[in-house]
Amino acid sequence: MAKTLIEWIETDVSKVHGRSMQWLSEEHFFRDPNRAVYSESSCFFAPADGIILYSRVVKADEAILDIKGRPYSLQDAMRKDDYDKESLVIGIFMTFYDVHVNRIPYSGRLSYEELETISTYNMPMLDIEKSIVEKLRLNTSNAEYLFNNQRILNTVFSMALEQEYYILQIADYDVDKITPFHLKQHKSFAQNQRFSQIRYGSQVDLIVPLSKKFEYSPLLQAGMHVQAGVDPLVKISPK
Repeated sequence: MAKTLIEWIETDVSKVHGRSMQWLSEEHFFRDPNRAVYSESSCFFAPADGIILYSRVVKADEAILDIKGRPYSLQDAMRKDDYDKESLVIGIFMTFYDVHVNRIPYSGRLSYEELETISTYNMPMLDIEKSIVEKLRLNTSNAEYLFNNQRILNTVFSMALEQEYYILQIADYDVDKITPFHLKQHKSFAQNQRFSQIRYGSQVDLIVPLSKKFEYSPLLQAGMHVQAGVDPLVKISPK
């Protein structure tokens, strides 16, 4: 279930915080615990384990964050200058202590696209992780990796919602290891089914274009820790 940042540190991170980096990277990181599979057509579930960095409705060219005076928009995130849909966007930062297997928030047919890299090397996410784990605060001022790092844009078409939504996966420094579990495009996935993994620190954004038929209401605020396939993120209500 969703926890505050302090609750998550005290109950989850504290159990392994003193272990060696070798043990964390070789054993703890690659765990994939069995979880009950929930199915609920009235909500989107979390696609990733991690801390919610932001949860807001923005226009396509509007700033999600202002990073050192530079606005970061959905068009920047998706690398699509022609994207023009006002959308709900929820960013989840996966720390080194989180499970890194990603799940489908709402059932549908998935296709994916690895977006072109902007620079030779990914930028590190370590400053954000240290701010969360050691200082217990969200500090997105050093989130410059959002502009540059390797990413895969997953598009899911839902028959029930009669629209597409997106799962944006962003990799950490020197990783380039976003690994889809199924290479076939346009494959149908059930809600909360595993579909991919990002190795080591990373971020996943859920992007839901606003609808004429449905109201999409965020259920959790920034700073909460969520688990993929367990915690509802967005309530879906007919208009």
